[in-house]
Amino acid sequence: MRKILYLARVSIFLVTVALIAGMVSCDQPAPPLEPALYPITQVACGEHHTVGVKSDGTVVAVGDNDYGKCYVGGWTDTIGVDAGYFHTVGLETDGTVVAMGRGNDGQRNVGGWTDIVRVAAGSSHTVGLKTDGTVVATGWNGAGQCDVGGWMDITQFAAGYGHTVGLKTDGTVVATGLNYDGQCDVGGWMDIIQVAAGYSHTVGLKFDGTVVAVGYNGFGQCDVGNWTGINQVAAGSLHTVGVKSDGTMVAVGYNSYGQRDVDGWTDIIQVAAGLGHTVGVKSEGTVVAVGWNGAGQCDVGGW
Repeated sequence: MRKILYLARVSIFLVTVALIAGMVSCDQPAPPLEPALYPITQVACGEHHTVGVKSDGTVVAVGDNDYGKCYVGGWTDTIGVDAGYFHTVGLETDGTVVAMGRGNDGQRNVGGWTDIVRVAAGSSHTVGLKTDGTVVATGWNGAGQCDVGGWMDITQFAAGYGHTVGLKTDGTVVATGLNYDGQCDVGGWMDIIQVAAGYSHTVGLKFDGTVVAVGYNGFGQCDVGNWTGINQVAAGSLHTVGVKSDGTMVAVGYNSYGQRDVDGWTDIIQVAAGLGHTVGVKSEGTVVAVGWNGAGQCDVGGW
């Protein structure tokens, strides 16, 4: 029943977007040859917004600003960000965390966090990795996606719609939260060096550059078995993207808005994926984007 409701929700949303936005897509022009004064060091994608960290520690954001999730102009000394569906979180140089946007489920209750080295944002929950390898979480916990109190030796993690995935120092993976599509069935994974979480699927990058995935595969977003030479992966709601060692891209999954149209991208060093868009950071610190742009979430050409 949950799966049927989920598929119905996704279908209704996609049809509504198509009718309202007229299938607006974004395909950013090539960035200027001159390097940016303060290049982008990292990007993150929410449902309909995009956030970028600049080399001077400031943060920029574009897209849907419901609940004020793009009000990050006052953030300074920021070294990392992540974007949930309706909120944005930032990691400061002193190990504290800031947050903007919707907070009705407590996903912005990060004011007391310290010694944080990484943050992740799910649909309505926020997760933080501490210097000692333990994990903290706040926000909606209806499926247990915040039950990370017993995790140890974590080096990296990801937050999906209703699940959280953690990578351990020994290359194994743990997961908690919604599992109706098998998105938490990662117990047998080994030699993993990075994890990513979509709406209802989980992706793992292996030490040898290959990729594994579990969860909902209705649009082929888990069809990554033939990928090789991958340096980084990102999971959108219904698509998956990978950065190859030569800076080019691969992508699988839903593509009605062109969120998979990354074939011509080069010199990519980091990538992020949202509900219907994909954003990449180039080696010179400029940013490219493709996909649905109905809220301006792909207007990153001037970053």
